[in-house]
Amino acid sequence: MKHSDFVHLHLHTEYSLLDGACRVSDVVAKAQASKMPAIALTDHGSMYGAVEFFKEAKGAGLKPIIGCETYIAPGSRLEKKASNAREAAYHLILLAKDETGYKNLVKLVSEAHLHGFYYKPRIDKEVLAKYSKGLIGFTSCLKGEVPNKLLDDQIKEARAALDDYRQIFDPGDFYVELQDHGLEAQKKVNRSLLQWAKEFKLPLVATNDVHYTEHDHWEAHDVLICLQTQSVLADEKRMRYNADQFYFKTSEEMHELWKDHPEALKNTLAIAEKCSFMLDTSGKLKFPIYEAPPPFTREGYLRHLVEQGLRDRYDVELKKPKDDREKGLVARVEHELHVIEKQGFTSYFLIVWDFVNFAKSHSIPVGPGRGSAAGSLVAYLLKITDIDPLKYGLFFERFLNPERVSPPDIDMDFCYNRRPEVIE
Repeated sequence: MKHSDFVHLHLHTEYSLLDGACRVSDVVAKAQASKMPAIALTDHGSMYGAVEFFKEAKGAGLKPIIGCETYIAPGSRLEKKASNAREAAYHLILLAKDETGYKNLVKLVSEAHLHGFYYKPRIDKEVLAKYSKGLIGFTSCLKGEVPNKLLDDQIKEARAALDDYRQIFDPGDFYVELQDHGLEAQKKVNRSLLQWAKEFKLPLVATNDVHYTEHDHWEAHDVLICLQTQSVLADEKRMRYNADQFYFKTSEEMHELWKDHPEALKNTLAIAEKCSFMLDTSGKLKFPIYEAPPPFTREGYLRHLVEQGLRDRYDVELKKPKDDREKGLVARVEHELHVIEKQGFTSYFLIVWDFVNFAKSHSIPVGPGRGSAAGSLVAYLLKITDIDPLKYGLFFERFLNPERVSPPDIDMDFCYNRRPEVIE
């Protein structure tokens, strides 16, 4: 099957809330029907749709490219001076090239929401430069910094912005983005962008800023914009897209549009080739890694704490059991530790011990433990639970079974008033 020689790299799904009118399944099906080898996701300021999009695209035999159309502050992301959303941020397309790029994109989007939020979740050039490794950047739409300043005839500032981005990204990973939805503003901006791409030796890329799947969906999308801006269709002053071309165009349509600049279309495939990141959707559990204090390994530190607990709870030495009762106790401890280590749950136990220990050492009331975790002698020795499993004949296998690997689930209760301290 011959693949299309164009890939959509600027695309908004339903996860661009009240702005994108594309269902993930619909755009993937459209890309598959159009024989496109890959497709990108670039929702506004978020990555909410990344997992669903990745699974859908992968399942359809397409290469998924995870990205985001980020909001970038005109100055510092920490400054909140603008009087409206338009002044508060520009747009910037970012695509994850590899695992480093994906992790950096996650960091940037998180930073935007946690510290840069003002009208929109915003990053700035400072934090972008810090986390630019593994990312591909585009100048974006008319709301991008360079096109926006060109539109306002701020030529000097637009050139300076282009040079800033050129230096932030790795060589060859920043692209001048061309769009044509029949808007005069785009034609004006494109003339300068084409000239500057040659001057700055920057590659071109053609996109179509997809907001809805089919051409005749533009009216429904217009209604969606009214919902977003709390306005009505008849309001002449309301926000509108001023064109009906923001749909998922075929390769043929894009070639007709950019026949004078075929390299901008070829580069969509080149970018798709560059992007190799694949999400791990195997379902394999990923726990945070507990950093044990030196000189201990994680396993060694867990054993050290368990030995301490054995002395405190039963006055028994792990390495020197005196009689059959103590030998039975030690055998149970060793069996539980073996299962915990083998199933990869050492960090889990240490993390739970850490926050329970914090609560108890700060006089924050903690429940005695409940559910199947009460059957773990190791949990009792770590003082995570306060119910002696031996006294009540409780089975460890109800909690963790070597024959059936399932994640541990320790239910904890903390004083309602002081629980935030534990979370913090």
